[in-house]
Amino acid sequence: MSIADKFKLLEENNRLAELGGGEDRINKQHDAGRLTARERLLELLDPNTFVEVDKFVTHRTTDFDMDKQKFLGDGVVTGYGKIDGRLVYVFAQDFTVFGGSLSRANADKIVKVMDLAMKMGAPVIGLNDSGGARIQEGVESLGGYADIFYRNVMSSGVIPQISAILGPCAGGAVYSPAITDFIMMVKDTSYMFVTGPDVIKTVTHEEVTKEDLGGAFTHNSKSGVAHLMAEDDSQAMMMIRELMSFLPSNNMEDPPVKVCTDNIYREDDSLDTIVPDDPNKPYDMHEIISKVVDEHNFFEIQSYYAKNIIIGFARLSGKPVGIVANQPAVFAGVLDIDSSVKAARFVRFCDAFNIPIITFEDVPGFLPGTVQEFGGIIKHGAKLLYAFAEATVPKITVITRKAYGGAYDVMSSKHIGADMNFAYPTAEIAVMGPEGAVNIIYKNKLSEEDRLEAISDYRKRFASPYKAAALGYIDEIIYPRQTRTKLIQALEMAQNKVKTNPSKKHGNIPL
Repeated sequence: MSIADKFKLLEENNRLAELGGGEDRINKQHDAGRLTARERLLELLDPNTFVEVDKFVTHRTTDFDMDKQKFLGDGVVTGYGKIDGRLVYVFAQDFTVFGGSLSRANADKIVKVMDLAMKMGAPVIGLNDSGGARIQEGVESLGGYADIFYRNVMSSGVIPQISAILGPCAGGAVYSPAITDFIMMVKDTSYMFVTGPDVIKTVTHEEVTKEDLGGAFTHNSKSGVAHLMAEDDSQAMMMIRELMSFLPSNNMEDPPVKVCTDNIYREDDSLDTIVPDDPNKPYDMHEIISKVVDEHNFFEIQSYYAKNIIIGFARLSGKPVGIVANQPAVFAGVLDIDSSVKAARFVRFCDAFNIPIITFEDVPGFLPGTVQEFGGIIKHGAKLLYAFAEATVPKITVITRKAYGGAYDVMSSKHIGADMNFAYPTAEIAVMGPEGAVNIIYKNKLSEEDRLEAISDYRKRFASPYKAAALGYIDEIIYPRQTRTKLIQALEMAQNKVKTNPSKKHGNIPL
């Protein structure tokens, strides 16, 4: 064979590998409103940066005449590239080849890039579009999944791991994403479930559609399994790029700093009037967050789930921060099971990757009731307490209004290690609301007039920030319009913070 023929063979193999399951299947993928694995990678990565690895790998199965059906690449595209000039490792399952099902061979491809990512200290982004284990391979495929799960766990807290669910993912295909840091789903085209509607109907006789069982909205709003939702594949890739801009490449680096063109001394007078005079009147905490952060840009995570707490990323003076905030516009900002777990996991992520945590607090307490108690609110609320107490990154808290009872302690109070605690003049820091407190202290022994006077007296003496400030639990009472400047100054002060928790294998968070 001449050199020219050898080059032609390489060219032909490249063409076949890039064709995946063939034109017909590619057209079917497009007709379903989904991009192919390679098209997704082109949109995700910086132009001309993708380097493919294991392009010509094929499966090694001979059962069920599988040796007569081979596709170069075997249903997953793997390699590395750049996002905003920073190295990332990627794998994209190709639904046009055996429905993106996982073989031993393509599990090996995924394992190879995950191992490289750990060695080089770079994030892994998985674009999942898979029907699960390749049934024709049996236990070999299952072994491949377990190898991937093991690496997900070993990589956790060392390098960021992002999963995009871009098609139907069932069975073993959902557990790897579940271990990763963030899950992106796409409306109408992506699904996640351990068992599909047909199996459920057979076993439990429940009838449910794919969309209701495991669609993007279900997992973003009801289960809390997913963190982000996009309209289509292209938007999903853009959102992952934006998410990556807040994250460091690994746990030994600081998150990437951008040049800040927004005045750090910018004051917004409207902040002084956002918190209403009436302590029972709601307001939207998003307004405070967006007025304070750089360019008013807040990248919210899990915006459809447990809306009584807000989490997400922003920048202050160009530096990424994680924001946790009670939302008084939803259930008065009360803490419940879902909001506690949502915030706890986010706090632990930020702590693992050196992202300072800003907490905006307006919390009347934990949600009462049998549903919460039987569901384990004690245990789940303790997760948030545990996460804040364990975090060693800079922690800054702003109490905008209510900080009542145990919820005051849990929301990054001075007592569990916050570095700077600010309060607005509208802050109310107490064991409980003035009315409830007076009713308990005086046990209905007062006349109505005396009771109202006692409530007013309690509000002045206890439901204000001054008692806490007198004890040093609040470092400074600030004008709301100065919030941006005060936070930036505090972050600058705490940027070289060194805090080490006691040496141990790991703690035992109440799961």
